[in-house]
Amino acid sequence: MDSMHITLVDDSIPFDGFTPATRALGGAEKAFASLPGALVRVGHDVHVYNRARFPLMIEGAHWETLEKDFPTQTDALIVFRKPSLLSSVRLAGKRILWVTASARQLEPARKAIDSFRPALAFLGKTQMAPWRNDEGLTVRALAPGVRQDFIADAPTRLDERPTAVVTTHPSHGLSWLLDLWTAKIRPAVPNARLVVVSAILDKGKSGGDIPGEMRLLLDRASATEGVEIKAPGGDTTMAELYRSARVHLYPGHPDDMVCWTLMESQACGLPAVTRPLGAIHERLRDGETGHIVPDDEAFANVAVRLLTDDAMFWAENRDARLLQRGRNWDMVANEFVSLIAEAVR
Repeated sequence: MDSMHITLVDDSIPFDGFTPATRALGGAEKAFASLPGALVRVGHDVHVYNRARFPLMIEGAHWETLEKDFPTQTDALIVFRKPSLLSSVRLAGKRILWVTASARQLEPARKAIDSFRPALAFLGKTQMAPWRNDEGLTVRALAPGVRQDFIADAPTRLDERPTAVVTTHPSHGLSWLLDLWTAKIRPAVPNARLVVVSAILDKGKSGGDIPGEMRLLLDRASATEGVEIKAPGGDTTMAELYRSARVHLYPGHPDDMVCWTLMESQACGLPAVTRPLGAIHERLRDGETGHIVPDDEAFANVAVRLLTDDAMFWAENRDARLLQRGRNWDMVANEFVSLIAEAVR
């Protein structure tokens, strides 16, 4: 396809294409930060409008603040999350709605979708499945890419203590995991540590105000032997943590439609243990790069094995690095270009 003028619009929180390298950022926002530069690399003229603090040129893409007027015309408009943003550019050759929430949450926006008839880009098949495509729109599941820090050819350097990592939101299974850790996992591996990566719990640990249920979880985690609370960091920091650990304990949740951190830890070679919830089957190769287990007993047993069995860990570490790191953002950009070509004007 010839070079296109592509406009991306987001009005969520302040960030830009440099942000993922410097501080923690949600998976969806990180995806939006990653796509513009990749679209430039595959040959397009890209302009981004969001709550960035300053206009910047990042990886060849023009990042503008929302204070600047949108263009009157563009070949393709990609709007992030909100169907209401589909009207941002009056003359758009093609319109794409990049959906990050459950397909069910799009239902209240049917009117806007019917009006503009955009192509819909979902993040995976699990997320897309509930969508009733009554309007005959162009709909695709485009899995996110993995950023360079996670797919870099960097060595695994295990911590001296057998380390497990948990990254999901504390309300998505941390209490359950602490029960298993206390009753079954740490008694079998007394020198093991569990690193709980959580912005909200780290805020509470530092004296910040957090909701009562989070305060109870913080107090419990802080009193549990072998548990450490750590603030999430930028890509380099998180990649280093994943390459120092032996297992990613991922409780899973029915509403977890992407499993962002699991995707990144897998690319670093970190085996995982998880339950069959949400989009887990799209992110983990069961028995090769980790384990999707049926019950609590199996979860604890496999976690203990990965913390203690070197042969098992290194085999799954190798397979995860080989099998899970192949999808970069340039591949995703090319798929977005194909979606634009297929979309109805």
